[in-house]
Amino acid sequence: MTYSDAQIWTIIAILGAGTFLIRFSFLGLIGDRPMPSFVLRLLRFTPVAVLPGMVAPLVIWPPATGGTLDPLRLCAALVTVAVGIWTRNVLWAIVAGALTLYSAMGLTALL
Repeated sequence: MTYSDAQIWTIIAILGAGTFLIRFSFLGLIGDRPMPSFVLRLLRFTPVAVLPGMVAPLVIWPPATGGTLDPLRLCAALVTVAVGIWTRNVLWAIVAGALTLYSAMGLTALL
């Protein structure tokens, strides 16, 4: 299926307008009003819910391996979660996961 240039630009414009309307509905319409405390409490959990949703498919079905489970990536993800829970620090968790993946890849290269 091929699209013409006009169709591609129309799709981009519609998606851009949709994204704007979704954000404006939250920020523009109720952005200057005080929100209830339960809404503010729930909004604090948004990054905690979104980030694992973005990362989990890359760990479980990584495109680099053709969609098969890779024990090295799974091990690095588990180390990242464990260090994150233990230290409560995102940067330490990222560094620990990256070092785990780097060292595990280095060990498999030696074997």
